[in-house]
Amino acid sequence: MKRKLFTAVALATTTLFSGLSVNAADRTLIQNKGSDTLVNVAQAWAEEYRNVDPSVAVAVSGGGSGTGIAAMINGTVDIANASRKMKARELEMAKSKGQNPIQHVVGYDALAVYINKNNPATTFSFEQMKEIFGRGGKATKWSDLGLKVPGCKGDTIVVVSRQNNSGTYAYFKKAVLGKKGKFRQGTLDMHGSKDVVDLVEKTPCAIGYSGLAYATDHVKLVCVSKETGGACVNPSVATASDRSYPIARPLFMYTNGEPKGAIKTYLDWIKSDKGQCILLKKGYAPIHDVSCG
Repeated sequence: MKRKLFTAVALATTTLFSGLSVNAADRTLIQNKGSDTLVNVAQAWAEEYRNVDPSVAVAVSGGGSGTGIAAMINGTVDIANASRKMKARELEMAKSKGQNPIQHVVGYDALAVYINKNNPATTFSFEQMKEIFGRGGKATKWSDLGLKVPGCKGDTIVVVSRQNNSGTYAYFKKAVLGKKGKFRQGTLDMHGSKDVVDLVEKTPCAIGYSGLAYATDHVKLVCVSKETGGACVNPSVATASDRSYPIARPLFMYTNGEPKGAIKTYLDWIKSDKGQCILLKKGYAPIHDVSCG
């Protein structure tokens, strides 16, 4: 994608870049779109980068990994954020349109399983989560799991998921439900990661999944084991870093071809201690050991 110059009209209508002294006509705009999991840290990177190089403005938007990848395929974005790898058919489609997506790992995330703070559960195995989230699963009430949840009238488990254009949706589906697994029907599909956590907080009967960075003191995160009765691991930055958490995942940025110029410089900065410390502060695991002041 050719570099675009940020026009004076766009500058006048966009508060993100206000206060910069560089002439609008001389400013390079990097379009960055995609993963809702990454959107908060991507915005933090963009805001801090204004102080690093005022001649470069980074416009960040979310919409899900699928949205960012589609924009990369169509050549309308410089960097696509994704919380899953591009699929083979997406790579083929991109190449058919003259695009050459190159993958960059920019961090790691623990995909946490959230329950209401009053829920007495502490641990779930993959098999139990398949029974809850999977199509044909037998756990439709909390009592099916031997649990009584205070405030959960009717006992029915409210399964909170993400929309199917989400990389978080795709990763959880593959990692927990299996390659051919499907989500049960009747899930409440949220547009964003924060929406999942907010709904679980307000709904005693609910369970959902979302990135660790969206955790609050108002919800409970469960310890996850791959096998029923096996040792469980709590989601954390440390367990995402060493990949001991069973649902740890890499976070990606895709560029069209090997990055050059302003895009390469920006990605190099993101991978540097400075950029990775911002990522760490946002609740994600860095790609290498960092020294943060």
